[in-house]
Amino acid sequence: MHVLITGANRGIGLRLAQLYGAAGDQVTATSRRGTPSLDVTKPDDHLALARSLEGRPVDLLICNAGVYLDKGHDLATGYGSDLWAQSFAANVTGIFLTVQALLPNLRAAGSSRIAILSSQMASHTRAPGGSYIYRASKAAALNLGRNLAADLRDEGIAVGIYHPGWVQTDMGGGHADITVDEAATGLKARFDALTMENTGCFETWDGRAHPY
Repeated sequence: MHVLITGANRGIGLRLAQLYGAAGDQVTATSRRGTPSLDVTKPDDHLALARSLEGRPVDLLICNAGVYLDKGHDLATGYGSDLWAQSFAANVTGIFLTVQALLPNLRAAGSSRIAILSSQMASHTRAPGGSYIYRASKAAALNLGRNLAADLRDEGIAVGIYHPGWVQTDMGGGHADITVDEAATGLKARFDALTMENTGCFETWDGRAHPY
């Protein structure tokens, strides 16, 4: 199986690459400064990646790359317009461009899968305030995944959207609930269980259905 992971230079993406590699799968681990290089905010990078993989099937695409730029901002003074643009470019447009660029590779694989990392902060049932940009971008990523699942159903391409947990990464912080290994191991199990039967699902890292 060929697995392609975005944002695989650290944290969950790196650990997922290690897990799939240890299982004997072929792994293409992309990052902004890695090989192959992919900055998901740059259309030219997507085109270059697609050219490098032309004709090569991708069985599982994991859209992991993302940013959290407005952590701790104040409503009265924070959330600058530049942060909105940067966040949506990485967390939403970046996912769409990745899927769009690699669609021929996903089609070539036959029954392929797309896994999108969103967050419980995308859910309208969790709205405690704050982190407006991150929450809005992750909600958009959830919506994007749901619509991709509908459009790709007839092609046999399954799409799942996932909350990775509150993870001890640079983004989550040292006081988060679970380790990177716990998150990645749980997510891998979710991705392995993704089929056309549950396409469009929004699930937590440990296998629970998450309310939209």
